Amino acid sequence: MSYQPQQFVRTFEEHCPTLGERVFIDPSAAVIGDVSIGDDSSIWPNTTVRGDMHRIRIGDRSSIQDNSVLHITHAGPYNPDGYPLTIGDEVTVAHSVTLHGCTIGNRVLIGMGTIVMDGAVVEDDVVVGANSLVPPGKRLASGWLYVGSPAKAVRELTEGEYSYFSYSAANYAKLKDRHIAALNS
Repeated sequence: MSYQPQQFVRTFEEHCPTLGERVFIDPSAAVIGDVSIGDDSSIWPNTTVRGDMHRIRIGDRSSIQDNSVLHITHAGPYNPDGYPLTIGDEVTVAHSVTLHGCTIGNRVLIGMGTIVMDGAVVEDDVVVGANSLVPPGKRLASGWLYVGSPAKAVRELTEGEYSYFSYSAANYAKLKDRHIAALNS
């Protein structure tokens, strides 16, 4: 039997995850509910993507690496609309990252162990350093490296960092193809 990523997704109530072309979901990952994953994106081992009370949208060529947790903020009396989780195109989310009810733009690198909280917005072309905390409602402006807890802008991105976004996305797209081939052999 060939690898079919749909076998690693789970419907919750009336919501079934939708997958673009050539998506890789590791067999140990959990993808649940109102989740949409774009073309050539990858969900790596032990990652949880849980769209049970709001929606999660992941763009094209984005990589969600090992042990990450992606969740939403539900609508309720303290937040009538809740917060969905939106991740753009060519985003690399490193190992053990928590993204909760936030918006991540295009061409973003989120470093290992980082937490991005409810209502936070990370604009396009941003690097968030490892073990950073982006507090609720904070906006990280395009073109900067942010580090710390709470995350603060430390310098503008270099030309090399701008080119790294597409390199990283392409690298993980190739790697997920190798994993798919290995599961099909």
